[in-house]
Amino acid sequence: MGGQPIFILSEDSERTHGQDAQSSNIAAGKAVSEAVRTTLGPRGMDKMLVDSSGDVVITNDGATILDKMDIEHPAAQMIVEVAEAQEDEVGDGTTTAAVLAGQLLGQAEDLLDDDVHPTTIVEGYHEASRIATETVENLVLDEELDDDLLRAVAESSMTGKGTGGVGAERLAEVVVDAIRHVEDEDGISRDNVILQTKVGASSAATELVPGVIVDEEPVHDNMPRTLEDVRIAVLEEALEVKESEVDAEYNVTSVEQLNEALEAEEAELRGYAEAIEDAGANVVFSREDIDDRVASYLTNKGILAFEDVGMQEARWVAEATGALRIGDVDDLEPDDLGYADRVHVERFGEDDLTFVEGGAEAESVTVFARGGTEHVVDELERALEDALDVVTAAIDQGGIVPGAGATEIAIADAVRDAAAGIEGRKQLAVEAFADAVDVLPRTLARNTGMDPIDALVDLRARHDSEGVAGVISSGETGEIGNPIEEGIVDPAAVKREALESATEAATMIVRIDDIISAN
Repeated sequence: MGGQPIFILSEDSERTHGQDAQSSNIAAGKAVSEAVRTTLGPRGMDKMLVDSSGDVVITNDGATILDKMDIEHPAAQMIVEVAEAQEDEVGDGTTTAAVLAGQLLGQAEDLLDDDVHPTTIVEGYHEASRIATETVENLVLDEELDDDLLRAVAESSMTGKGTGGVGAERLAEVVVDAIRHVEDEDGISRDNVILQTKVGASSAATELVPGVIVDEEPVHDNMPRTLEDVRIAVLEEALEVKESEVDAEYNVTSVEQLNEALEAEEAELRGYAEAIEDAGANVVFSREDIDDRVASYLTNKGILAFEDVGMQEARWVAEATGALRIGDVDDLEPDDLGYADRVHVERFGEDDLTFVEGGAEAESVTVFARGGTEHVVDELERALEDALDVVTAAIDQGGIVPGAGATEIAIADAVRDAAAGIEGRKQLAVEAFADAVDVLPRTLARNTGMDPIDALVDLRARHDSEGVAGVISSGETGEIGNPIEEGIVDPAAVKREALESATEAATMIVRIDDIISAN
């Protein structure tokens, strides 16, 4: 080719390769990790996230922070995916997973500077991850998961997420009661726990409702607001005058014809109310509109009705009460109706909420969360979702382990011991993995006001002498103690998932030595 260069990429393409590509990717991953690091633990700080439209989110939930940050760098996006995977699989530990992934990348960068090959780092990390996972299994407490332990799991998950001390205890009781309600021989039906929030009152007012709550108000002010022994109809049809599907004009030439037309219209609307009454229903949830005159007829018959009910809420009511969703009111039969012990409408501020309690098919329960402001309620909702998920994970996916950084201290110790028996440069990668895990208890200590280096030394010494040691948040600063005695425990599934997902993301990024971006 006469020594002429061959161009295989377009002029607009950019290519970064070799050490520059590795450094760029690692720097991006570490930056994302550092963004959430200060939120770790019960004394972790919150982040305020403001989008382009001015909407504000205040949270210390790792998955929420990373989702709202609108990250574009492909390597950094992989750390976001770690948090998303953690959230989807076990519902908590997103910050732990993101921080660990970033620390693994930081340790890998030092190894690359020392001319350790990326493949050697990957092999060492996977070997260390296997040892770490085995250590988690060995740390699982050999105790029956009674309600007290599960409440400790829920409270540990929520502590530091805006729930407060006494509030967290009360919320943990609600969470465990909700999960126990939907637990059977086949496991836990997590989808049957519905979370409903409302601004007003404190988080301590959060309660468990044996049924469903719909954000609807009666279509007529004079309808009853409380009914017992309820028969419920769920309709997919608009209760109003039906319109012809073709364009038609009617020529009315006399008062008698007009009166007949009006009487026919009234008869049609009255027929809806009579059909509902004849079927035996005293509560109606309609997915469509209800004419004002139909509402008046229903009111006179003592029937409580709701219109424009959302698809999801209609499904909740039908599933909780055993009602069939009917498309034509003329087809409504007594067997199509659902049953509930009680339906009542309660006023909260300027809004009404409708409680459907004690349904015949009531496998669902609703956690009705309260908070003083929108921001508090939003953060409380995230905390409760995490708590519900971790209690489910503790029951369904293999028990609990000590919290407060104790599990991480044990993992790092076990990985270092194993590294002594590994030959070659892979040993360096295994030891680097242990150093990365150490950052988690160090961060917990720093966030509680302790000196992180001194705390890490004390943690290792207490672990060697007593077998378990963690960072206990008490008073103005933390202290080293036994997390099991303090009731600080985490699901083993959270630790396993964080180790596996962080290792996979870090090793994938480390192996990349070429970045080609085309515009």
